[in-house]
Amino acid sequence: MNPTLSELEARAGDRRAAFGGDAHIVCDNLVRIYKTEGVEVVALQGLDLLIQKGELLAIVGASGSGKSTLLNVLSGLDVPTAGLAKVGGMDLLAMTAKDRLRYRREVVGFIWQQTARNLLPYLSARENVELPMRLAGRARRGRAAELLQLLGVGYCAGRKAPEMSGGEQQRVAIAVALANAPQLILADEPTGELDSETSEEVFDALRKANRELGVTVVVVTHDPLVSERVDRTVGIRDGRTSSETLRHEDAAGQIVAEEYAVLDRVGRLQLPRDFMHALTTERRVRLELESDHIGVWPAREEPSDEQ
Repeated sequence: MNPTLSELEARAGDRRAAFGGDAHIVCDNLVRIYKTEGVEVVALQGLDLLIQKGELLAIVGASGSGKSTLLNVLSGLDVPTAGLAKVGGMDLLAMTAKDRLRYRREVVGFIWQQTARNLLPYLSARENVELPMRLAGRARRGRAAELLQLLGVGYCAGRKAPEMSGGEQQRVAIAVALANAPQLILADEPTGELDSETSEEVFDALRKANRELGVTVVVVTHDPLVSERVDRTVGIRDGRTSSETLRHEDAAGQIVAEEYAVLDRVGRLQLPRDFMHALTTERRVRLELESDHIGVWPAREEPSDEQ
């Protein structure tokens, strides 16, 4: 008999490492290596990341940095090569194929960038939202209509994808992702094919799902409209978390953003490239420990051998 999700959670809890505590998502020294045409590609190189329950988080980075690979791992579409990845206490490396299928149906919802990948074109919006509930044996009368109404597309219930705009399709896709009341929503460039006004409508729908339903939302994006409107933006570079931007409201009601370099568990950090270029910093830097901070300085020029 297959274990239930609660049993999987209990097993994972027994193996929980000290790192991450009660964080909703824990990635500890996460590694993903692909082999393509005989060449190994290291997409994730010991990535560390903690996400708390109920966060609305953006992940940014250049193409090839590893951000989409991370989303595929967290969604259960891909299996890590090494390290630790947990969502809601469930160990993604220890799941069987059946466990992984149940996880994708009941714990996580996924939204693709391409609107055509999110909806079946021969079903109406309501039928698209009902489908994952039927597959999971969770069909509940009226839930599809409730979700569509919550996300501002209740009027699309009877329409099929070709009869909706791109923004309407993406908001229906969010409703599909929410159908089985998941703990986590993952969105890979959900506004990538949309104009700025429509992008704002889609992001507002994600924010509403986060605030009103309490679901954790992780968005991979290049869209500053999205990345600058969340409380925390995580930057990924070369397969590792490199920076975090935290936002808060000051006494005057203005949003203040502060960027931090991220230390991994052994004390390594990645200096922002523009900082390095500004000071022509390359192979090494000088460090000086002060009473309340660490100074990072360009290396002194070595004396020339030429006389």
